[in-house]
Amino acid sequence: MTYLTPPLGKLVGAFQKLPGIGPKTAQRLAFFIIRQPSKVAEELAAALLEAKAAITFCSICCNLSAQNPCEICSQPERDQESICVVSDARDVLALERTHEYKGSYHVLQGMISPMEGIGPEQIKVRELVQRLQTLQKEGRSPKELIFALNPTVEGDATTLYLTRLLRPMEITMSRIAFGLPVGGDLEYADEVTLARALEGRREI
Repeated sequence: MTYLTPPLGKLVGAFQKLPGIGPKTAQRLAFFIIRQPSKVAEELAAALLEAKAAITFCSICCNLSAQNPCEICSQPERDQESICVVSDARDVLALERTHEYKGSYHVLQGMISPMEGIGPEQIKVRELVQRLQTLQKEGRSPKELIFALNPTVEGDATTLYLTRLLRPMEITMSRIAFGLPVGGDLEYADEVTLARALEGRREI
């Protein structure tokens, strides 16, 4: 077994707790930090502590932000009649990079996954329902609820649960199309991807 002095071993162990970080990557990160001037480690530690202390959930859309309402909900030009439901803050960033969507968001902070013991109570479903009920009482019910959840078992289960739960509100609901990537070849696409592409077809 490779020997690591205890402080270094502890640092490697801390990096390994991060998602997608295996033992070798954790060791590389740890050795990199150790080789840097103390100021680099201090700045990293300060940034981590500041982010952890300052970032919380937006009271409107449940996105991560250091201000409330968040930066997106604070923009008066955003279309409040369209709400895009996503799993986490990374999905918001991905959609914003397209520069195509100008509506608002609701971030669930997870998806329903019975295998992992995650039910509707563990994600921001109650907040979505309350938000829609409040908008309807104010006469500002959204014209469309767009589900932009990953085409996975968890994403399908979450979308199905929410559409059934919200159907009585009589809000138009849709799901983004999934299919072939730009530049992709049909012959290399799997059956599920091709099926999704066919389902998401539109008139030209």
